[in-house]
Amino acid sequence: MPNVDMDKFRLRRFVEKLDEMGEVETHDEPVSLADLSQHIEASSKAVLFKNAGPQNIEVVAGVCGSRKRVAAAFGVGADKVVEEYRRRVRNRQPIVDVSGAEAPVQRVVYQGDDVDLTRLLPFHVQHQFDGSAYISSAIDYSVDPETGLTNVGMRRLSLRGRRECGTNVTANSDLKRIYKGRAARAEKHPISFAIGAHPLDLMASQMRVPNIDEMTLVGTLRGEPVPMVKSLTNDIKVPADAEMIMEGYLDERGYIEPEGPYGEYVGFYGPIHLDPIFHVTAITMRDDVLHQSLLHGAGPVIHRAESVHMGAIAKEATARNILEASGIRPTAVHIPPSSSEGQHIRVAIKPGRPGLARNVISLLIGGMLGIKHVFVVDDDIDVANDGQMEWAMASRFQADRDLVVFQGILGMPMDPSLDGGNMGAKAGFDMTLPYGKGHQVTMMPARAPVIEGPARFQTVRQALEGSGPLYYADIMAAIGTRDGREVAAQLDEIRLDGKLARNANGQYLIGTAKPGFTQLTELIHDPNSFLH
Repeated sequence: MPNVDMDKFRLRRFVEKLDEMGEVETHDEPVSLADLSQHIEASSKAVLFKNAGPQNIEVVAGVCGSRKRVAAAFGVGADKVVEEYRRRVRNRQPIVDVSGAEAPVQRVVYQGDDVDLTRLLPFHVQHQFDGSAYISSAIDYSVDPETGLTNVGMRRLSLRGRRECGTNVTANSDLKRIYKGRAARAEKHPISFAIGAHPLDLMASQMRVPNIDEMTLVGTLRGEPVPMVKSLTNDIKVPADAEMIMEGYLDERGYIEPEGPYGEYVGFYGPIHLDPIFHVTAITMRDDVLHQSLLHGAGPVIHRAESVHMGAIAKEATARNILEASGIRPTAVHIPPSSSEGQHIRVAIKPGRPGLARNVISLLIGGMLGIKHVFVVDDDIDVANDGQMEWAMASRFQADRDLVVFQGILGMPMDPSLDGGNMGAKAGFDMTLPYGKGHQVTMMPARAPVIEGPARFQTVRQALEGSGPLYYADIMAAIGTRDGREVAAQLDEIRLDGKLARNANGQYLIGTAKPGFTQLTELIHDPNSFLH
């Protein structure tokens, strides 16, 4: 059995790493639980509270609020994180069973009457119209009684009392399927929640891979075996190196109590609905526990929501897998963080065969349920640059020619524009240059010239005779000038000699013309043609 470092994937160690990167805003002063969310939403960094609430609890939030920080969890730069994610997913890792004596998360134990959620955990109201105080960072671990496989997910917990929480089991998920089966048989469903976890564990909880024990996904994203320990009051295994575990069960009565509303991942509130009750039977934690909250569902700053950045990496990897399986190798894929949980995806491709952009659009709309709009551009556009994307939309897109609409298609359940339904419309935007016209100067992006290299010719005439058609800047490079005005004078000499010509792209070449005039070798656009 391999030796396992119980601190390597600890949340506290990761926060220390972020702090060294200058990515943490620390509050040493006391901060009330009522004020936590305002501080969290106001900061573009992770936020560490040293004295939160009347118990002076230590809480961190926003650790995954940027691609840079998520990439740091993988130990790579932001430009390498998607490929690192893909590499790790291809290399499954086992779990390692450890005893309670070895598990840091079971150093401190509360059971029975000692369990008091109103004192031990920093539940706090996270959005103005929330239905209760919440913990937003809980990773749930439970076992499917029919298969024996562990299911791992992530969901909120709302405070109901000293030993009870509400939770959200309404969206379609494996846990909902498992729990409904339990409730139909009037059986309790044992479940444990890890609170205070490394970003890779949070990401693993969002992965959906059928017919496997999802405990292995945690180690797979970590890139090495994950230590698991059995809970004290149920048979559920949990990460031994987590900050804290809440053990208990969802009771057998089914969907009986209202839960919500709550600010959801699209930046709007999810409605109040009936849900199960979670009964807490034990709380275990490290002796220097670091509690965790997430920036979640905050509409005006949705681009900093943690689920957005974690989910974008997984979805970009999925998009590449789908396209590459069809023989399409995109040069870049990007999900903008403001697109409410990855509903927008941008893809850059090399110019190729006619219809290639539409193929990309169809493959991604059909293969990724959560995608609502697909934007396809040529590879000269930086898909992570909003300014370049706006420019491509304005200059290369015609709605009657380049818009692809899919009607009556399943949408993302929390999309408020569906107005409570499941079916809607999705669209693709072909923002590539018209096929076969990329060589035309009117289709070429205008950029500052790069004029460099040693002189190859002594005069402009020699350059045109020796190299064929040249743009003005290319002539400058050919004769090695760092000025350029003498080029115009030499072109004028060639014009007076009746030898200057230009093509439709504006390049200069040697031709035959009336002395003093420039020959046009191709038909060009006449801006005054409307007068005739």
